[in-house]
Amino acid sequence: MNKTTIFARLASVLLMTSALFACGDKQADNSQAAATPAKTYQWKMATSWPKNFPGLGMAPEKFANYVNEMSGGRLTVKVYGAGELVPGFEVFDAVSQGTVQMGHSGSYYWKGKIPSSPLFGAIPFGMTATELNAWLHYGGGLALWQEMYKPFGIIPMAGGNSGAQFAGWFKKEINSMDDLKGLKMRIPGLAGEVLKRAGAVPVTLTGGEIFPALQSGAIDATEWVGPYNDLAFGFYQASDYYYYSIWHEPGTGLEFLINEQAFNELPKDLQKIVEVAARAVNESTLDEYNARNNNALKALVEKHQVQLRALPAPVLSELKKITAEVMAEQAAADPGFAKVWQSYSEFHDSIREYHDLTLKQYYQNR
Repeated sequence: MNKTTIFARLASVLLMTSALFACGDKQADNSQAAATPAKTYQWKMATSWPKNFPGLGMAPEKFANYVNEMSGGRLTVKVYGAGELVPGFEVFDAVSQGTVQMGHSGSYYWKGKIPSSPLFGAIPFGMTATELNAWLHYGGGLALWQEMYKPFGIIPMAGGNSGAQFAGWFKKEINSMDDLKGLKMRIPGLAGEVLKRAGAVPVTLTGGEIFPALQSGAIDATEWVGPYNDLAFGFYQASDYYYYSIWHEPGTGLEFLINEQAFNELPKDLQKIVEVAARAVNESTLDEYNARNNNALKALVEKHQVQLRALPAPVLSELKKITAEVMAEQAAADPGFAKVWQSYSEFHDSIREYHDLTLKQYYQNR
């Protein structure tokens, strides 16, 4: 064996040894990386509802469970009911200030801060739940919603929908517009402004405050959600008449409020998990209300002898007329409202035309 061959073999052995050491180093690096735990995030969510309340209160709980499962525990969300961390009507401020990373509420509660906010939840004689969702996610509504909330450092996302809401509970029958004069009714948002123009006295209360106020006579009437939730609150014990005429909230969208800074600190995959979980809850909440409402209504009527009533056509006609006046005045008073209202109205006109040809005809024919 000549020297050239010996040196060649030695060089080959050295190269193989170096490669083995390199692989060992790489495996060690991978083992160290695997041993390093992923960063975790713990969020708090304040809500405007009683803890674990059916429908409304369970939406944030579902969201928290979805996020925890999809993230493998890297992002956990602890849910607090109204009053546990902050009062129900202070959720927006708590998220904006970073006191909590998230909130779950209804956008019409913030009308005093953002005049256009009710348009993202529910307005009298407005869009149904499916129409609202279509506008938000495919008609530019969500982008406008984010634009309106951005000055407050909040990212809004659709967080459920309770569907078409009943007109509410009344201690006396409503036979004409005169019966609304002086009526003290718990009703938020633009619907409250409409009733005020009709001579009533709108009152804003959180869910947990309604029954005592109705029972004591502090209010004469209340709207809340619909049979599923109204049965749970026991309103039939404090009121005689349940009006089913839909006018003030034909499809009530709920919202997730997310602190922008907290959201931006999340890795991209966790941000996507938050978005997907919100969309899932938005759909499942509406499904639940659609599934539960009729059985709850049967219990109210058959077990608790609730008297169902329809608002007279002249009353509904007058409320619709007042609504048009209120919307025009709101648009004239605030540029943000005018911008959102234009988008909302154009989409509403378009989808209503289509649904008149399809769903409306089907409902009549079946």
